[in-house]
Amino acid sequence: MPTNAHKPPAEPASPRVPGPFTLVVFGASGDLTRRKILPSIFDLWRDGHLPPRFGVVGYARTPMSDDAWRDDLRRGVAAFSRAGAVDDAAWADFARRLTYLQGSYDDPAGFRRLREHLKAGADAGRLGPNRLFYLATPPGAFAPVIRSLGESGLAVPDGAGAWSRLIVEKPFGHDLADARALAKEVRRAFAEDQVFRIDHYLGKETVQNLLVLRFANSIFDPLWNQKYVDHVQVTVAERDGVGARGRYYDRSGALRDIVQNHMMHLVSLVAMEPPVSLEADAIRDEKVKVLQALRPIPADCAADRVVRAQYAAGTVGGEAAPGYRDEPGVADDSATETFVALKLFIDNWRWAGVPFYLRTGKRMPVRITEIGIHFKPVPQVLFGAPPYGPLRPNVLAIRIQPNDGIVMRFQVKVPGAALRLEPYHMDFGYAEAFREGSPDAYERLLLDAALGDSTRFTRSDEVEAAWEFVQPILDGCEGRGGACLAAYPAGSWGPEAADRLIRDDGRGWMLVRRRRRSDVSRGASAAGENAHGP
Repeated sequence: MPTNAHKPPAEPASPRVPGPFTLVVFGASGDLTRRKILPSIFDLWRDGHLPPRFGVVGYARTPMSDDAWRDDLRRGVAAFSRAGAVDDAAWADFARRLTYLQGSYDDPAGFRRLREHLKAGADAGRLGPNRLFYLATPPGAFAPVIRSLGESGLAVPDGAGAWSRLIVEKPFGHDLADARALAKEVRRAFAEDQVFRIDHYLGKETVQNLLVLRFANSIFDPLWNQKYVDHVQVTVAERDGVGARGRYYDRSGALRDIVQNHMMHLVSLVAMEPPVSLEADAIRDEKVKVLQALRPIPADCAADRVVRAQYAAGTVGGEAAPGYRDEPGVADDSATETFVALKLFIDNWRWAGVPFYLRTGKRMPVRITEIGIHFKPVPQVLFGAPPYGPLRPNVLAIRIQPNDGIVMRFQVKVPGAALRLEPYHMDFGYAEAFREGSPDAYERLLLDAALGDSTRFTRSDEVEAAWEFVQPILDGCEGRGGACLAAYPAGSWGPEAADRLIRDDGRGWMLVRRRRRSDVSRGASAAGENAHGP
């Protein structure tokens, strides 16, 4: 083993195991259940993180027998779980815990059958008395399901010491008004401490490590402010197009789908103040303060200050890719953005005057999520002046996906008689440092919800604060329809306007290439440094 390899601590003798409970999945016949939820539950069960008295009840509108649902889930587990192929004995033991009910989401009779099914299973010892309800339905079904849970009495814990909890998938609302209306619907049936608003980004290992990186290492905190940080970049790039999600995505777009949730989470974790403790509300209090300090982008100038674009036909990875409007389910005259770039400011003491540049898009050259902390350049003396300078500033790059890790760019002397400086990348990768694979984000979040740990979930005021920032941008841009919508070829890094957004400030988009540690990749973009591969 290499001398610099870190040996992870041994797993505790008793893994975290919640009390007996039943997971009820609404939308049980859908893709999310088959690809994410049940494979993650199977892996938790296989690894001993679930109690002996545990079961899954699927509820959906599609008519289906228990056995048909189990067969579909077994194919999903084989394809998407960490376990991979499942032997017959293990599957038989797990499958007996799976039952399916067919019903409408606003049908009182269906929810009476569900309540009777849960009570009978608990009385017989097959199902746990605690209930974890998961909304894996389309967003339009959230309110009917929540209303039905309240009216049927299922939202109320069944007995002393028992609990009843609700997991809500993103997006939480289509806009600010819709989010507020949905929040009212939730409050009628559930208390805030019963609600777990899930965003899988918050379950990713590197996102969790942001708090550790910042607050468990004394070298970073003195530099983590406007005195030393020049600017921050956040990139969320997706290689795929909308695929089979065209009909849904055309009502959403990148602002709603990525900026309002994923990117706001990343910004708040990077910029937050140290919490007073590691308790869930202490951490979430600081995240909300960041969102409340965002400088508003008024609707009347949003279209000029925010770059929105839509991918046209192009080439991705050597293969032809259709334009967005040619994707199934997308309107021929769609003005929905698949790319967004914007500059924001956080008006507080720590970040005053430091720009945060955000960009996200589909049909990018690679799939990558990275946060770049760009420090101010050294003074124009000594090595910062000719003939040695100006030098490229130090950068701390936090890679969320793929190849999770942290890279620090700093200057070194090239060996030899001459004094020549080059940037070098000190590279930490999770896969290389910790030999054991990380659990899927959904595994961690499902287990946290069953344990009642809300740290990695979004609180209601955080959702509203994010929407309050994004809503004027939506109003200003959508009011002009396609008039402010640029185009970019699939397989590119977005439109020229996105390069100009950052270039006009004397900066350029940059991503760190992990596989060539002595340099960063240089793109053809006039914006300067840019990544053309992870």
